[in-house]
Amino acid sequence: MATRDPRWVFKDRPSFALIIGLVLTGICALVSFSFDVVFNGAPVQFFIALMLALAPVPLLLAAVLALDRMEPEPRSNLIFAFAWGAGIAVLVAGVINSLNLHYIIDTARLSEASARNIAATFGAPVVEETMKGLVLLGLLRFRRAELDGPTDGVIYASMVGLGFAMSENVSYYIAALSGSGVKGLAVTVVLRGILSPLAHPLFSSMIGVGVAYAAQRGGGDRIFPVLAGWSGAMILHGLWNGLASYGGFPGLVVAYLALLVVLVVLIGVVFRDRRRIVALIQRYLPPYEPTKLVTQADIYMLSTFTRRRQARQWAKAHGGKRGLRAMRDYQLAATELGLLHERAARHMVDEQTFHEEQRALLECMSTARADFPVRATHAGSVARGGSPSGYAPG
Repeated sequence: MATRDPRWVFKDRPSFALIIGLVLTGICALVSFSFDVVFNGAPVQFFIALMLALAPVPLLLAAVLALDRMEPEPRSNLIFAFAWGAGIAVLVAGVINSLNLHYIIDTARLSEASARNIAATFGAPVVEETMKGLVLLGLLRFRRAELDGPTDGVIYASMVGLGFAMSENVSYYIAALSGSGVKGLAVTVVLRGILSPLAHPLFSSMIGVGVAYAAQRGGGDRIFPVLAGWSGAMILHGLWNGLASYGGFPGLVVAYLALLVVLVVLIGVVFRDRRRIVALIQRYLPPYEPTKLVTQADIYMLSTFTRRRQARQWAKAHGGKRGLRAMRDYQLAATELGLLHERAARHMVDEQTFHEEQRALLECMSTARADFPVRATHAGSVARGGSPSGYAPG
């Protein structure tokens, strides 16, 4: 009978639901872009705006994914989060924001400029953060096991925020080009694409952190972290829009300082979460030493990014692509094993699921170790459970 590939425990395969979701988000993005072309500008202006909106995305994605090195999230989840922000969230938020704007103009009989400031300060934050936050709630409901800590929440929230900001920037750039020409476009690109590209990811990260903390809890204890994160996102978003609308240049300075403070706090949260994962590795992996799948050198290597990178470089230098893949698989499986024990301790997985995933991860570690490059002079030491020479420098 054929055995199941143990890499199923962390190998990412696109599901039918993901494919359907990506199709829907793609359709929504096309509809949103169509509105931009029909109501705001000509096709040439649209393509100029689209290129300018896409330009910083690779760099921003690289910055976000740099946080995701110790325990990488499934690519399918990350892609869907980005697509949700760029498609469904932007389209629905745009329609509701437009309706709110017309309602304010008709009922309060204000000028369009005044109504826009009110809608941007009090209406848009509620609508946009709600639409972005829905995908994070979906992760909490259907992919709870993927939310291992606040870092995961920040990563997913940043992905949906980057997707939202990219599509929204297309609309702003077209409006600026149509209304103020090249000069207006340049100013808008500087303000939105260069000086504040992380605004939406930072807003949504409040929800991401709240959802991640909720994933570590059960029952009614989940409600407060989610509501706190959602409120923080809307308040921060409203503060940003309000200061930009009513505060002039001093308001912009205060708004940027507020975003800087939030960014620094989130970086601190991520580093603290990284130390937590290292502590899990150091706590839960030593009992596996009798299996010869884990040694003190392994735990030492797994405890910092620097030593992990050195181990991958060593594996590639002595074993080529096969050695590098083996080291990557070993590091990921070992990290996932520590996180699996934490999920079990928090009763996030049942006993059967725990043992199935534990067995698969140990098989992955065993297969990976068998592919580690070993010189003939060190073969005996490795067979007795030692680590290859140069494997864990220091």
